[in-house]
Amino acid sequence: MKLTVEISMYPFNENYLDPIKWFIGRLDSYPNIERVTNAMATQVCGDYQEVMAMLTSEMQAAHVKWGKAVFVCKFIGGELNLAHSE
Repeated sequence: MKLTVEISMYPFNENYLDPIKWFIGRLDSYPNIERVTNAMATQVCGDYQEVMAMLTSEMQAAHVKWGKAVFVCKFIGGELNLAHSE
């Protein structure tokens, strides 16, 4: 089963862009997971178990490296076309 997730990171850090860019860069290290980022959020899509494992690992790594941060996620069962726009 596929899973599509929209995720936004809100670091409790004055220089908030560095943790966000770091997090997005880490998501790119997963070759089986598609990622698209826009001005407001990042969307990822892939195998359900792989996406959930990636998020677990990378959100924990972000908290360890950067301290407090809020992650806001929307989970959609199934695969969405991340390139779609209107």
